[in-house]
Amino acid sequence: MSLRLYDTAARAVRDFTPLRAGRASVYVCGLTVQGPPHVGHVRSALAFDVLRRWLTESGLEVTYIRNVTDIDDKILAKAEAHGVPWWAWAYENELACTRAYDVLGVLPPTYEPRATGHIPDMIDLMERLIESGHAYAVDGDVYFDVRSFAEYGALTGQRLGDLQPAADTETDERKRDPRDFALWKATKEGEPDTASWVTPWGRGRPGWHLECSAMAERYLGAEFDIHGGGLDLRFPHHENEQAQSRAAGDGFAQYWLHNGWVTLGGEKMSKSLGNTALVDEVVQRVRPVELRYYLIAPHYRSTIEFTDAALDEAGVAYRRLESFVRRAAERVGADAGNAVLCAAFTAALDDDLSTPAAVAVIHEMVHQGNTALTDGDDAAVAGALGSVRAMLGVLGLDPLDPVWATAGGDGRLGQVTHGLVALALEQRQAARARKDFSAADAIRDQLTALGVAVEDTPQGPRWELSR
Repeated sequence: MSLRLYDTAARAVRDFTPLRAGRASVYVCGLTVQGPPHVGHVRSALAFDVLRRWLTESGLEVTYIRNVTDIDDKILAKAEAHGVPWWAWAYENELACTRAYDVLGVLPPTYEPRATGHIPDMIDLMERLIESGHAYAVDGDVYFDVRSFAEYGALTGQRLGDLQPAADTETDERKRDPRDFALWKATKEGEPDTASWVTPWGRGRPGWHLECSAMAERYLGAEFDIHGGGLDLRFPHHENEQAQSRAAGDGFAQYWLHNGWVTLGGEKMSKSLGNTALVDEVVQRVRPVELRYYLIAPHYRSTIEFTDAALDEAGVAYRRLESFVRRAAERVGADAGNAVLCAAFTAALDDDLSTPAAVAVIHEMVHQGNTALTDGDDAAVAGALGSVRAMLGVLGLDPLDPVWATAGGDGRLGQVTHGLVALALEQRQAARARKDFSAADAIRDQLTALGVAVEDTPQGPRWELSR
C-alpha cells in the first residue's frame, strides 16, 4: 500500500508497512472518565476514526483498541466531592463518552477494555520488569527505574539528564531516582477498599502508564502497528508506556501518531483550565455531522481554535456538500453512479491523512455535480453523486448514512428544527390545496426570513438551511 504517516518517534513521514500482511493493529488512548467529554477529547477519537476507516478502505482488516481509564486520583477526588462511589462516577462519565462518540458517528472499537478489568495483566507486567531489573517495589508502591533503560526519552527525543522529577514528588525520598515513575500505587488512608486490588506487594491500584501497556499487549500482542493519542500524551504517558513495554521485552508500537489540540482562547482545551466546550452542549446548537466536519476537515496534526464563527463556517461548507447529495439523489436516485474514489482524494489521504486536500477534492466534485444538475445531464449527476458519497463515506460524512438519521443524529435542536419546518410545510401545502396562495406565500416568506430555503420539486417541497 502507498499510505505514508508521520511517525512521532522518527520525527518524519514514513511508509506504512503493517507487521502482518493484510492486517493493521491500532491502539488509541481513550479517556480518563473523570467527567463528560469536551470537543478537545473527541477530536482525537475522530482523527483516529478517519485513520481506521482509511485503513479499512485500503483493504486491511483492522483491529482497533480504545481503552477506558476508569480508576485514578481525579476520579476518586471528584467522586468523593460529589458524594458518590468512584465506580458510579466513572461509569456515568463513560456513558457520556460513549454517547459523544456515537452522536458524532465514531465507529465502535473492536474492543474497549477498562483498566480495572486488567489488573492480572498489570501484575504480570510488573513482575517481568522487577525480575529483569527495570522496576522495584517499596512500601507497596512499584516504580520503573528509568536509569536501567538506556532508551528512555527516545520517543520524544529527550535526554534523561534534562528531565524533571516525575509528578509523584511526595514519594521522591523512597525512589532510586526522582525521575522514576509509578507503575503501581499503594492504597492510601481514607481511600475506599473497592479502589484497590491485592498484589504481591500489597493492596493498591495501577499507575496511569502501566494500564495501556498491559491492555495493548493483551489485545494486540507484544508488537503492533500503530499507537495513537493526543499531542499532550507524548510525554510522560507515551514515553513511559514505550519504556516499560520495551524494557519488558515487547517490541510495542511500530508507529506513533499524535493529533493536535483544540484550543479555546489560545489555550489547550482542558478541564483543569476550565475552558471546555462539552460535546453534549455543543450538539444542542449545531448538528453533530457539522461538528464532525469541523473537527476532521483540518489536518489531524494541526491546532484548531474553537470559535462559533469557525463552527458556523464549517456548517455552511458541509451544507453545500449535503445539498448536492440530496438534490442529486432526488434527481437520479440515492444509489445512482459508481462508488469511485477520485485519484486525488486517495492521494490526499495516503499523504499522512491530508483531510484538507481530500475535502477540497470533494468540493470540486460537488461543483461539477451542481453544473450537471443545472445542465440536466443526469449521467454526469449520477457519476458525481456516486463519487461524492463514496468519498464522504470514507470520512464518515455521507448525509444519507443512516447514522445521521437516528434519534441523536441531528441532536435535540436538529430534531425540533426538522419537526417545526415539516409542520410549516404541511400548512403551506394545505394552503395551496385550498388555493389560498397568499397564505402559502406568507409561510414561505417567513421560512426564508429564518434562513430556510424551500424548493418545490416533483416529489414535493424540499428545504435546506440557506445560511
